[in-house]
Amino acid sequence: MSGSVQVSGAHASQHSGTDERLDVAAGILALLADRTRLALLQRLSEGEADVTTLTEAAGAARPSVSQHLGKLRLAGLVSTRKDGRRVVYALRHGHLRRLVHEALNVADHQISGLPPHD
Repeated sequence: MSGSVQVSGAHASQHSGTDERLDVAAGILALLADRTRLALLQRLSEGEADVTTLTEAAGAARPSVSQHLGKLRLAGLVSTRKDGRRVVYALRHGHLRRLVHEALNVADHQISGLPPHD
């Protein structure tokens, strides 16, 4: 009986890890599902930028951009550093850069009617 409990426990542990992984991934994708945040991440995929540059790239009001950047920072998706009085933002993961790039590639395919591929 204790053998079955251990197997059950191991299975529950693996399931719990899978649940956590899916929850975190869903949270990341939910953050990407906002047009302004996606525009910010697209610009940051090209390199570091300050709020003024990001505001121009997103085409949104500065307070809105600051709020979105705060959410991305709290989620651990972007990092900041001070450069004098400016705050400079950067992507924290190459994975995120590729995820944004691939999402935009899918959009390009849907807009242009290109067939999907691997």
